[in-house]
Amino acid sequence: MRVLDVGSQDVNGAYKPFFSAPDWTYVGADMAEGKNVDVVLRSPYRWREFGDASFDVVVSGQAFEHIEYFWITMLEVARVLKPGGLCCLIAPAGGYEHRYPVDCWRFYRDGFRALARWAPLETLEAATQWETQHHPDGSDVWMDTLLVARKPRYTGVGALKQRLKYRASVEVLSRLVQFTR
Repeated sequence: MRVLDVGSQDVNGAYKPFFSAPDWTYVGADMAEGKNVDVVLRSPYRWREFGDASFDVVVSGQAFEHIEYFWITMLEVARVLKPGGLCCLIAPAGGYEHRYPVDCWRFYRDGFRALARWAPLETLEAATQWETQHHPDGSDVWMDTLLVARKPRYTGVGALKQRLKYRASVEVLSRLVQFTR
């Protein structure tokens, strides 16, 4: 099983230990070199470093709030997932500003569900931790939101439609991002 961790740099911990089974391959990707980063992405919006349908699982924890145009990144999550593959995103619904290098967004379960539909992925679970769990490290402040979603198994015309939608969406959105800079 191949696992991609988006935003993998170990700033306050890493997910790599959860994916250490002998038959699993973990790949950490981030925008800068650092501890737990195997691949430095040239762009958060076009992952040319990875082929279509190349991962069984994509995880991202505490990174999406730092991505200016996260909806474009979500298209890349869906593109690199194999049909039937799973993604798990965790991002804060609360907390204080923590720029790394920017802090743009907070997420609720309805927002993550909408993001999954946009990709398109099938939502399996979306939840926000609203109640204090009394974590000794103080992490309750973030009120994390979780999304677990699966990539559908498209065939024939459905698969072609999804590829065309992806290509057109990424092309248009990438040009808009360049235009705004």
